[in-house]
Amino acid sequence: MTGTLLLIRHAPLADPARLTGRRDVAAVVDAAAARRLAALAGPVSRVVSSPARRCRETAAALWPGVAVAEDARLWEQDFGSWEGMALAELPDLGVMGGEELARSAPHGGESFAALCARSIPALEELAASGGRVAVVAHAGTVRAGLARAIGGAGAALAFRVAPLSLTVIDAAPSGWSVACVNLSV
Repeated sequence: MTGTLLLIRHAPLADPARLTGRRDVAAVVDAAAARRLAALAGPVSRVVSSPARRCRETAAALWPGVAVAEDARLWEQDFGSWEGMALAELPDLGVMGGEELARSAPHGGESFAALCARSIPALEELAASGGRVAVVAHAGTVRAGLARAIGGAGAALAFRVAPLSLTVIDAAPSGWSVACVNLSV
């Protein structure tokens, strides 16, 4: 069955200069911007969210009154000892290729490749259910969907995913294709 994934990154955070990952923090949701993005996304068959507070809040603002299912496999990457660090203080990993970077993990955390291994099956199941499925999650989850479509985790790390942005992936038995990346209003 063919389906369309409307991958939406959650709304901005109060402190965007810190690595958030698994920290369960609130989003700063602009209701008017959420309405515009929902209109841009168009009709949806269903809405699924990461259990993170920032994702649930964003989904509720995008589609008020619509039931939102949660899937724990859609959580952001666990950044381990880096959680909560200021972005400017993150360690310099040196020069790495995309695939090597995708396999590296902070102490006590998971790699982007591990996030892909966890979240791609969830995205495949949602796509296989057919229709237009809105997935409100994280930058890492959106990149995992891109990794599935383009065939590589390392290449997907090259995509910037802005807060409250839309990435559309069409999934068919013949393959996945990227319709657009990082649309915002």
